[in-house]
Amino acid sequence: MRAWGSAWWWQRMSAMALAICVTVHLVTMIVVVHGGLNAAAIVARLHGNVAWGAFYSFFVLAAAVHVPIGLRRVAEEWLGWRGNGVSAASVAVGVALALAGWRAVFALVGSGV
Repeated sequence: MRAWGSAWWWQRMSAMALAICVTVHLVTMIVVVHGGLNAAAIVARLHGNVAWGAFYSFFVLAAAVHVPIGLRRVAEEWLGWRGNGVSAASVAVGVALALAGWRAVFALVGSGV
C-alpha cells in the first residue's frame, strides 16, 4: 500500500473523520434543540467559542479532502474524464469547499478562532 501519498488512504481517513464529526454534530443538535435552544441561542453560544471553532474547522478540512477525491473518481469512472483537467477540477472543488466552509465557521464562531 502506498500509505501517505495515496488518494485511497486520504479518502478512508477523511471518511473516518467525517463519520465522527457528523455524529458529534447531529447528537449535539438534537440535544440542544430538545433542551429548548433555538437557532439564535445556539449561534450566541457558539460565538467566540474556540473549541467549537476548531471542531468545525476540522470538519470542513475533512470534507474538503474527502469530497474532491470522490468526485474525481466519479468523473473518471462515469464520465471517462481523465488527466490534468479532472485533477485541476477536483483540486478547485476542494479549495472552494474549504474556503466556503472556513468562511462559514468564522462567521458563526467569530474572531475567537
